[in-house]
Amino acid sequence: MKLFDMHCDTLYRAYTENSTLFNDDFHISFNKAINISPYIQCLAVWIPDGYRGEAAWKLFCGCVEKLKHQLENRNIRWCRSSEDIRKTSEEKGKGIILTVESGAVLGGDLSKLQTIYDMGVRMMTLTWNGRNEIGDGIGETCDSGLTDFGKQCVREMERLGIIIDISHAGEKLFRDVADITTKPFVASHSNIRSVTPHKRNLTDEQFRCLIKRKGIAGLNFCADFLNKNKTNAQMYDIIRHAEMFIDIGGEKNLAMGGDFDGAEIPHEMHGIETMPVLYEMFLEHFGKDITDAIFFGNAFRFFTENLS
Repeated sequence: MKLFDMHCDTLYRAYTENSTLFNDDFHISFNKAINISPYIQCLAVWIPDGYRGEAAWKLFCGCVEKLKHQLENRNIRWCRSSEDIRKTSEEKGKGIILTVESGAVLGGDLSKLQTIYDMGVRMMTLTWNGRNEIGDGIGETCDSGLTDFGKQCVREMERLGIIIDISHAGEKLFRDVADITTKPFVASHSNIRSVTPHKRNLTDEQFRCLIKRKGIAGLNFCADFLNKNKTNAQMYDIIRHAEMFIDIGGEKNLAMGGDFDGAEIPHEMHGIETMPVLYEMFLEHFGKDITDAIFFGNAFRFFTENLS
C-alpha cells in the first residue's frame, strides 16, 4: 500500500528522548514501514507551549540536527520540492517532509521564516493550543485571532512557499487566515466536530472553507478526537470521521494526519505497522479509488501542486 501522512511527532520524541527514527517502541519507526511504498511522512518539530523565545529556537535546531544525522546513509529522501515528492513516488521509496508545529519557533522574528525555509521546513502549524506571537490557539478563551505579526507571517509564508497549517488554531484565527491568504492551506491533523464534539476538531463550516480553498485535512488518530469517550475509541471511528468529511463534499480534500507519537491512539492500533489493516478497512467501506486517494493521492496532489 501507499501512504502519505501529514503529521507525526516522532522526530520530537527521537530528539527529546535521545532515541532514533528507527526505534520500534515508537508508533513510527522506518524499520516497521517495510511493507509501505511509497511512504512519505511529514515529520513535525513540536514546540510545546512552555517553550518560547530562545528555548523554542534551540529545540527546533536540535531536532533538525537530529534529523540530519538520522538520514545519513539511509535511503530516505528529504523532500524539499514537488520534484522530490514525485521522485519518491516514482521510485516507490521513502521520504520525509520537515514541518514545525507552532509558530513560536520564530520568537516574533519574521526573518526566521526564511531561515527555517532554508533549513528545509515546508509546512508550519501557526499555533499549538496556546497563544504565541502569531495568534491564539484553540485553548485560548479570548480567541483574538491573528496578531499584526501573524498577518505578516502568513503573507510571508505564502511568498516563501511554506504551507500554512491551521490545526490547533482558534476559530477566529482560522477565519483570519481564510480572509488574508490567497493560496490553499491545510489542517494537517484534525477530525470533524459534528462526529466528535471536541474543540480541536474542525466545524463543518471550516471544512467547507478548506474545500473551497482547495485545501486538505488529515485524519487524526487521537482517541480524544475520535470518540467523545476516549476509552471507547477504535479504528472504526476513523472511518466515521472520513464518512462525514466525504458527505460534506471533501472526497478530494481528505488525507491521513495520524498524530503518531503525539497522541493516545485506539487500543488496537500499534503504530505504522497497523496502517495496512486500516487500509483494508477503508477498502471494504469506501472502495479502492477513495481509499487510495485518502491514503496517498490527495496529499500527493496537494503537496506537488503547492511546493515549488
